[in-house]
Amino acid sequence: MTPAALAELVRATAVDVLSTRGLDPASLPTAVTIERPRNPEHGDYATNVALQTAKKVGVPPRDLAGWLAEALTGTDAIATAEVAGPGFLNLRLAADAQGAIVRDVLADGDAYGRGDALTGRKINLEFVSANPTGPIHLGGTRWAAVGDALGRILAANGGDVTREYYFNDAGAQIDRFVRSLIAAAKGEPAPGDGYAGGYIGDIAAEVLRQEPGALTSEDSHEIFRRIGVGLMFEEIKKDLHDFGTDFDVFFHEDSLHKSGAVAKAVEQLKGSDALYFENGAWWLRSTEFGDDKDRVVIKSDGDPAYIAGDIAYLVDKRSRGFDLCIYMLGADHHGYIGRLKAAASALGDDPDSVEVLIGQMVNLVSEGKPVRMSKRAGTVITMQDLVEAVGVDAARYAMTRSSVDSSLDIDLDLLRKRSNDNPVFYVQYAHSRLASLLRNAAELGVEPGDALDLLTHDREGDLIRTIGEFPRVVATAGELREPHRVARYLEELAGTYHRFYEACRVLPRGDEETTDLHRARLQLCAATRQVFANGLALLGVTAPERM
Repeated sequence: MTPAALAELVRATAVDVLSTRGLDPASLPTAVTIERPRNPEHGDYATNVALQTAKKVGVPPRDLAGWLAEALTGTDAIATAEVAGPGFLNLRLAADAQGAIVRDVLADGDAYGRGDALTGRKINLEFVSANPTGPIHLGGTRWAAVGDALGRILAANGGDVTREYYFNDAGAQIDRFVRSLIAAAKGEPAPGDGYAGGYIGDIAAEVLRQEPGALTSEDSHEIFRRIGVGLMFEEIKKDLHDFGTDFDVFFHEDSLHKSGAVAKAVEQLKGSDALYFENGAWWLRSTEFGDDKDRVVIKSDGDPAYIAGDIAYLVDKRSRGFDLCIYMLGADHHGYIGRLKAAASALGDDPDSVEVLIGQMVNLVSEGKPVRMSKRAGTVITMQDLVEAVGVDAARYAMTRSSVDSSLDIDLDLLRKRSNDNPVFYVQYAHSRLASLLRNAAELGVEPGDALDLLTHDREGDLIRTIGEFPRVVATAGELREPHRVARYLEELAGTYHRFYEACRVLPRGDEETTDLHRARLQLCAATRQVFANGLALLGVTAPERM
């Protein structure tokens, strides 16, 4: 019995108890809270439903908890129910009910942990969206890992997710990139406001290889722009693919200007009260949505400001039928929360259709000192640098296991270690150990068995309840947009499994007879391996069979 199923049982029992005593069951919370006590001696699970409800129905909390305890003890799923403190209810599951969790995991297989909270919702998830003016840096790498994991988690909760990358291939930054390429092709230093690093020289050389006359052509700037941006674009896509992050849509900012979508969106906005005219310019009332100042949409010279493209892009997303548009942006984009919600309101749309996640900075540390220089980009560490240093799995896991609300220091020396001090190794090793155990069992001819009511050891119970938590972890990670919850859960599961393995012999020794308990424990191990595999898959990290 998973926590979700237990919550349903407790609520249904409470409805019956209240109705039988002439009390209003509508006073019950819609969702009953079920938690695991910190002290295992207090039971497998605890609920405060009596405390939440008693005052509303006019009875003492301990009385209501006692009635619930009596009713729940009469069910097949509950071994004991005890009243604690002012009205808490401590519950112990019956062995059969615990065994049902193991059966559920194995029956569902790869689908275990999936839910339906987002079923019917069409979600646009935009992330990374780095300018095509250089390789992806650490901030973009963090979003590549977190965004891809979030997309998997939202889909696991039933969402119809489209992963989208917005290429900023219009504007001043592209002009600076092109001027930097031309300078490199001429053997000159980069412009003061341009881009440096070895990649600029590499791309410039490739442009000249493809178009030997590019420097002397009347269309020199356009040639370097067309080929150079294209080459950078393809390299970014390749790096992302090699990192395990692929997109459904690559959207080009330039297309919004060429199609007239920006001009059309601006004209639509001029008829909105959310826009006002002042000092020769049109302004968006973004302060009403948390921005630090109102933003210019049409400048005094009549040209659209950068935000005009963002507004047209939002119109385009909504026109494609997305119910929710999630933007994953860097630490310097906090003002976009208010801007984009204000834009939605100005368009007569629902501001809640826009959601902005802000990620903080990432720093690399080695031997206790910051790592600052990239071999290729010159001034920043790139995705390629990190992958070359620690590998894709370690890089993705390290980026995903912490909340994006806080800055992140990544210890390269730690991630290179093949020890339990390294979080990704700790989790992957647990999966590998389970896979090895199952292979050894097969070689010995020991088959998993279904006598799961024999699993009464405290460590067995801990492990069963921990794998039972997985669906709730996935649901919460999706609801809060926090993939790190899955990573932290896997680390907890690894610790719980290792403690179980130390206390409970799974396979018989030597000539020892194979018992139903051995087979039941093997069944529990098979279920635990499945949960590790499912959790790692949600993070886009491999679940190795051997290490």
